[in-house]
Amino acid sequence: MRFELFISRRYFKSKPRRTILSLITLLSIAGVTIGVTALIVVIGVMSGFESDLKTRILGIEPHLVIDRVDQPFRNFHEVVALARQTPGVQAAWAVQELQVMLKADTRISGAVIKGVDPLAAAKGLSIPSLGSLVPSADLAKRSRPEAPMPPPLIMGRDLARALGVIQGDTLFVVSPKGTLAPVGVVPYMKRFEVVDFFQTGMYEYDGSLVFMRLEDAQALARTQDSASAVELRVDRVFKSAEIGRQIVSRLGGGYRSQDWMQLNQNLFSALKLEKAAMFITLTLITLVATFSITSSLVMMVMEKTKDIAILRTLGATAQSVKRIFVLQGMIIGVIGTVAGVFFGTLLCYVQDAYQLIRLPGDVYYITALPVDLKILDVVAVALSAMCICFLATLYPAVQASRFNPVEAIRYG
Repeated sequence: MRFELFISRRYFKSKPRRTILSLITLLSIAGVTIGVTALIVVIGVMSGFESDLKTRILGIEPHLVIDRVDQPFRNFHEVVALARQTPGVQAAWAVQELQVMLKADTRISGAVIKGVDPLAAAKGLSIPSLGSLVPSADLAKRSRPEAPMPPPLIMGRDLARALGVIQGDTLFVVSPKGTLAPVGVVPYMKRFEVVDFFQTGMYEYDGSLVFMRLEDAQALARTQDSASAVELRVDRVFKSAEIGRQIVSRLGGGYRSQDWMQLNQNLFSALKLEKAAMFITLTLITLVATFSITSSLVMMVMEKTKDIAILRTLGATAQSVKRIFVLQGMIIGVIGTVAGVFFGTLLCYVQDAYQLIRLPGDVYYITALPVDLKILDVVAVALSAMCICFLATLYPAVQASRFNPVEAIRYG
């Protein structure tokens, strides 16, 4: 063992002559521990919210979208067939999207229509109620010409609540793609039946999104031979952009691809910015906690003046004295960081396993505080805390190395 580390350990274990010095040392360890614990817990919670949000978004939205640039998408059947043959693609389906007005008996609301092939889209979207749109489900009712049934649709529960409709009710879908009449453009209106609902827990979708069959959405949009885009689900979500480039290169010019990160770029950018801001804020709290390390070492240097002088007269260099007090401060930092990592990881595990902290369901889209602690985040927090503790040791260590041994012995 190097003698600098040996002396640092002896100084740390020895009982100081001043009680306040021991108290400051304990406060230094406690401050670093609390700062690291808070930082790990907050980073874990922020990552949990981000992971939960990604899971919910990828359950209602595709991994990849391919469309044409300022042109009608008429050959969408060929694009769907090509996409299904591409390695890594789990499902592909055409979609017709348009904005409409929904008119119930007494209420009106705007909505976004997505027309899909129910069987194909059910393989790529986590919406069990898409099976209600399969034509065979209501084939028996439609086989009677004297009692034709309106085409089916499913909608988010929040949207259904806003319109006051329940399963089995009918409503009118008003499309702006109307017909030209002597009085102007007359909106196209068609009656649909609400056959089921879906709920993602996100109001952006549950309060505005409606699914129906592709041919019904094409009729509303007056585009029987074209679609808005082709949506895909891939087996590796972080490879979706690469798969999109492969498909577009095989299709030729006039096509573009957008992966799920591009489609939700603003949302994920805001989450990353918020996570970075919380990391910086809590790191500053840890920085404030390490000021007590500087105070502790300054008082230690004042107390060990004679020891420093004796070490210098015995041949210890100024760098050796400096390393002694740097190691002294790092011992405090290591103990505080290890304790903070332990308690922070333990709290995250307990919350993830037992969900002790609950959230009100009428305010948040989740019922418990989510936690997703990654090993890289823990390492980043630990390294940041150690770097801050190291910086806190530099000033007192430099001051100790500058002592004149002769004057220290004479006036000590």
